[in-house]
Amino acid sequence: MHPLLTRNRLGLYLLAWVPLTATSAYVLATRGTLGWLPATVLAVAVFLFYAFLCLSAWYPCRATPLGRVSFLRLLLTHLSAAVLISFVWTQAGAALAYAILSPEKFEAIRTQFRPQLNSIFTIGVLLYLLSVAFHYVLIAMEDSRHAEAQAVEARVLARDAELKALKAQVNPHFLFNSLNSISALTSIDPARARDMCVLLGDFLRLTLGLGEKTSVRFSEELDLLQKYMAIEKVRFGTRLTMLEEIQEESKPCLLPPLLLQPLVENAVKHGIASLPEGGQVRVAAQRQNGRLAILVENSWDPDSPPRRSGGRGLKNVQLRLEARYGKDASLHINNEGDLFQVSLSLPAETEEQP
Repeated sequence: MHPLLTRNRLGLYLLAWVPLTATSAYVLATRGTLGWLPATVLAVAVFLFYAFLCLSAWYPCRATPLGRVSFLRLLLTHLSAAVLISFVWTQAGAALAYAILSPEKFEAIRTQFRPQLNSIFTIGVLLYLLSVAFHYVLIAMEDSRHAEAQAVEARVLARDAELKALKAQVNPHFLFNSLNSISALTSIDPARARDMCVLLGDFLRLTLGLGEKTSVRFSEELDLLQKYMAIEKVRFGTRLTMLEEIQEESKPCLLPPLLLQPLVENAVKHGIASLPEGGQVRVAAQRQNGRLAILVENSWDPDSPPRRSGGRGLKNVQLRLEARYGKDASLHINNEGDLFQVSLSLPAETEEQP
């Protein structure tokens, strides 16, 4: 479909022909024998017809894109079209004048402007060539918008692929650690190992459903954390406790699924596990001023030797935040004293938002 055949664009295009129409009406009224009304009617009819006739330049312009065809082909194509369209215009203009004017006035106009017929024909050629240049500009703008839309789509697809890849790292990482714990329990406490297997099965069934989503409610993420902590409490017993300080307004907020589980897993693995007396994992959340602030805090021994770890959990969370929110989300770590804190700040999105 021609890009100008919409209400707004077509109106602007026809508006550009008003000066030519007004000039033609002025010439017909002041130099000819016509009054202002018939001169105006004739000028509007002739140039309105040519305005729509020049829209046909879109098709040869699309057939001969700049930079892809030879200059000779470009020249021959548009000059031939210009001559043909201008010839059609002059003949149609004569027919319109014959239909609008009385026979006497038509003969008078034809006699008066016959010497200028070549000039009028040349004007028609130049106007068509000007329309060709305009259509090439229009094509360049359309191609630029199309390329920009494709670039945006490619960025979205790349971001989605990155999010899926990062999310896919979460389940195997957690599953590996959980199976190690079950393996350790089978030799010392088979009953607890069985309990842990049942809890792990429940946890994985829940994550399979949520893992297909791009976002989950914070309340659903909390449910996952509680199930994870139930698995770990089988192993640690009373050495592990969890404290939740959750503002009710924060629970409907949306966030990427399994975003917090690696943080709580790190809190248990690198914090509580290194303390003979155990410790506490605290999860706090607050929604304020369009932002969701989440804190995961755990007891730890700052003097204990660091465990061999690539920091995959924290890195995964950081990358997922960047892929989803860009610079609109942040992750900060505070490991001073006997508390290890990870704080997140992200937009407080909800399902009610468009």
